Amino acid sequence: MNHTYIIIMAGGVGTRFWPFSRSNYPKQFHDVLGTGRTLLQQTADRFDGICPPENIYIVTSSKYKDICQEQLPQLADDQILCEPVARNTAPCIAYACYKIAQRDPQANIVVAPADHIILKEESFRDTIRTALATTHGNDVLVTLGIKPSRPDTGYGYIQYLTNTNGDVRKVKTFTEKPHLELAKQFLESGEFVWNAGIFVWNVQAIKKAFARFMPETAEIFAEGEAVYYTSDETSFINKAYSLCKSVSIDNGIMEKADNVHVVLSDFGWSDLGTWKSLYEVSDKSDDLNVVDGHILLYDTRNCIIKTPKDRLVVVNGLDGYIVAEYDNVLMICRKEEEQKVKEFVADAKERGNEFV
Repeated sequence: MNHTYIIIMAGGVGTRFWPFSRSNYPKQFHDVLGTGRTLLQQTADRFDGICPPENIYIVTSSKYKDICQEQLPQLADDQILCEPVARNTAPCIAYACYKIAQRDPQANIVVAPADHIILKEESFRDTIRTALATTHGNDVLVTLGIKPSRPDTGYGYIQYLTNTNGDVRKVKTFTEKPHLELAKQFLESGEFVWNAGIFVWNVQAIKKAFARFMPETAEIFAEGEAVYYTSDETSFINKAYSLCKSVSIDNGIMEKADNVHVVLSDFGWSDLGTWKSLYEVSDKSDDLNVVDGHILLYDTRNCIIKTPKDRLVVVNGLDGYIVAEYDNVLMICRKEEEQKVKEFVADAKERGNEFV
């Protein structure tokens, strides 16, 4: 029996990627890179050879269940776990891990977001195999750390102990999104990596961690052992989520545990959280533009432009802009001011939910 399982978290809305990412059809369900496969499909594809399809679980909002089934028809109905409400990553991971534990007490689990880009997929698989070998039968929690290429303030950082050798290092500290000067210091020290938000552990180790650091959450999902994989699961989960607090797995467990290790990784990773991050990983023209659509450009450089292919778009005289149109919303914003997108979304919501 293959004891490796994958949990793909696919419930987020991706507000910073608006107007392309919308509450009724978030970015993980789009073919963002123009490859013919959506981000969710690419994430599932990435684990070919790591585990069989029947060992992949998707955790998503109940309103996205049909989209998940349409995009991943190889998965059975009980492999798509539906959250009634969003409660951040700790309850999401607890739900999937306790359900998998009921099926296989020897499970070795990888947890990955559905909306990340990974350009070097073979390197990624090798890294995952290294992490799985580390967690197999051991009471450790492993996260993947990306060797930083710049002092980015949009990522969390992991400091590891440098007095050990190899790619698997003991974690010393977590720091969430530091200011620029601190990020520069982290980079110069050579002791920090970006937190990729990809986790590996065996099911007994994570259950032990929940029991120790989030006992209320552990108790809630442990009560479901008799109903997982039965017709009573949905009503149980509705009740469970009404009792859960909204907590991230980082805050709830990883930052508190003393058995956390990080695998130093380099596989062309981006969390694709923003338009700027898509620009950074995309192929660029001689004028440093990234374009997707039916577009004519004049005296335009350093822009990312993504518009419907059935519409001719003419752009003249822009430098460093995002031009994005999707489903009756057009956004034009300076690339360096993309942090305002959340503000745009809040204001657009006042005009009507059809815009967000």
